[in-house]
Amino acid sequence: MFIAKLPTRTLYLSAIFLITFFPVQIQAQALQEYQSLQHALFSAGQLVGERGPQNVTWIEGGERFSYMEYNHSLQTNEIRVYDPATGDDTIIFRNIDHTYPDSDDPFHFRSFQWSQDFRYLVFQSDFRPIYRYSGDANYFYYSIENGTLEMIAEDAFTAELSPDGQKVAYHRAGELYVFELNTGTEIQLTFDGKENFYNGRFGWVYEEEFGQVQAWKWSHDSQYIAYWQSDERHVKRFVSTDYEGNYPVYTDIPYPKVGEENPHVRIGVVDVQTGQNRWMNLELNDDLVPRIYWTSNSGELAVVKMNRIQNHLELYFFDITTGEGRLVMEETSGHGWIDVFDFFAGIDDHFFFPVDRQEFLWISDRNGFKHLYRYSYDGSLLNQVTDGEWQVTNVFAVNSEQERIYYESTEVSPLERHLYSIGFDGSGKTRYSKHPGRHSFDMGPDGRYYLNRWSNTETPTQVELWTTENGGEMLVKLVDNEGVRQYINRYAYSPRELFRFETSDEQKLDGYLIKPPDFDPNEKYPLILMIYGGPSAQGVYNEFDTNAWAQYLAQQGYVIANVNNRGSGGYGRDFEKTVYLNLGINEARDFAETAKYLGSYDWIDEKRMAIRGHSYGGYMAALTMVLHPGIFKAGIVGAPVCDWRLYDTIYTERYMGLLEENYENYVSTSVMAHASRLQGNLFVAHSSMDENVHIQNTMQMITAFTNAGKDVNLRIYPLGTHGVAYNQQSYILLHQAYTNFLNRHLK
Repeated sequence: MFIAKLPTRTLYLSAIFLITFFPVQIQAQALQEYQSLQHALFSAGQLVGERGPQNVTWIEGGERFSYMEYNHSLQTNEIRVYDPATGDDTIIFRNIDHTYPDSDDPFHFRSFQWSQDFRYLVFQSDFRPIYRYSGDANYFYYSIENGTLEMIAEDAFTAELSPDGQKVAYHRAGELYVFELNTGTEIQLTFDGKENFYNGRFGWVYEEEFGQVQAWKWSHDSQYIAYWQSDERHVKRFVSTDYEGNYPVYTDIPYPKVGEENPHVRIGVVDVQTGQNRWMNLELNDDLVPRIYWTSNSGELAVVKMNRIQNHLELYFFDITTGEGRLVMEETSGHGWIDVFDFFAGIDDHFFFPVDRQEFLWISDRNGFKHLYRYSYDGSLLNQVTDGEWQVTNVFAVNSEQERIYYESTEVSPLERHLYSIGFDGSGKTRYSKHPGRHSFDMGPDGRYYLNRWSNTETPTQVELWTTENGGEMLVKLVDNEGVRQYINRYAYSPRELFRFETSDEQKLDGYLIKPPDFDPNEKYPLILMIYGGPSAQGVYNEFDTNAWAQYLAQQGYVIANVNNRGSGGYGRDFEKTVYLNLGINEARDFAETAKYLGSYDWIDEKRMAIRGHSYGGYMAALTMVLHPGIFKAGIVGAPVCDWRLYDTIYTERYMGLLEENYENYVSTSVMAHASRLQGNLFVAHSSMDENVHIQNTMQMITAFTNAGKDVNLRIYPLGTHGVAYNQQSYILLHQAYTNFLNRHLK
């Protein structure tokens, strides 16, 4: 359901068409309004403003960082390196200076990575997508010292330099290879790959729902590669097409839906010098392996095993020379699922293995809130590091020499994120971020320097370079977005207004409102509730929001709202996991109660309210309309899961359990089961090439509504994927259709 994160060690360039909207208290009467919806959408970048250094990676242990910048005068991308101690800013590479080897064609790249000694770069170029975030590409090797650019591998799926910088490993066509940089020799490491049978690559469901593209890892000493072998030859397939041409081409993807067989995996370790391969002796049956890690001990691999419904976790340490392992840690949740990462919080791992200590850290919500726990390699708990009625949401650096952990948390408020450090033993906690608001951090591995991007409802994004030394000190403000302030001083703009209310069952919920810029409390306005609502996600923060469509709608006389429903992250285990085994029910009730609460204001017209969502939000918009008929006059539904039996195993069974054990709730949480209760007007948009949430969901929902005598507006964009729109023109048309629908039914 969610968007899979890309490997954190690889930096990606992307062209994203941004929609956004902004807050600052202004007098609207004298200000310009958008001339059209297209004008608003095209102006989104003016609201977003500058974002500071992009694609940041810290080098030399955190002493400097590299970043991407587009040079408009030369029309080229540049890789630069910045030294926080001196302020020196050096160009390392730019496209315009290089061509492809043995060619006059200008060189272009999608991503790059550094060697451990920071003397070399590996570029990914000529990317051809396979799944949403992965695909084949060509890889090139660049020497900073010599300025030479050489081809390493063609048509490789993933590639990474060895820690010693002497070799590049990659996956291609089901097999793992190593390229020796000194000799220019390619060595094949595995030999039994077949169609839908991979050494060092995941199938769709593992990649999508465990948030990883690369299915292998170098050992710290560059001697071994540990990898997943994935067999999905038995997995049932889903076929889709965009209907182009006289005879459409069909995409065929192994996709395990609820109750079906998952890909079979096992963990192997190959010696890159001898080619010897060893399988870890791990009995899996129907279990999952979401993560592996190299420990600080040479030749020792940590493997995380989970049961199919992901509420029981076991951590094993394996001797890679024998393949034998021992159980080190075990955790079982009686409240719901166990997370090993959190896409919405931006954290790829909940385990941390310092390379110079025989101990590890683990994030668990066992006491009701996500906190850090410290373990020794014999499996004994050394101490709980953090504690309190708040969540640890990310860890940025573990400094063994200082015995300090640098982390982000909700301690100030679930609506904000702030940076702290704490001793390994839980002592000496220090807070670094000072301004109210939502902060995000990019920190060097030693915790000395970091970039701080933050905003709040009154302040556009600020980008600052800080040091944690001497209790924290800002070294330089990189971005203040004065241009954004000037822009919204010319155009009518409405800030977010945060609110909190209590539901009928005494649950406090946080939300925000965006009012029309010429708001008059004596008028009555239509309301649009914009939602997502999926497990762990959070829609409401104290941040400077940037949704140009929402800003345009406010100018057209709509009030926009959002709410952190039950199931949202940031509020602790009980708030988040109350949706367990019954997705959609509590969320829909919270959305209905939010609408009722806001409808009690004199200036909201409770007879003119709409709900809009995409993906999980699309599911929730449709489900809320049928479970609570009569509250919303209109609903906009994008790419919805309409019945959890139609979605994949790993995501769905994590939250809904096994089909045979929870069949009644699987049925009752489907939109189709309640189709006859629809009272309002519904607009549904989907793409036939959506590989994530299949259009089958929408088609079955439309059939159910039709059989119930309910007419629904349907818009299909065949070429799109999960976002529905597939280019700028389709994006504009889709939002114009949404806006026309709202005007038709709420104006």
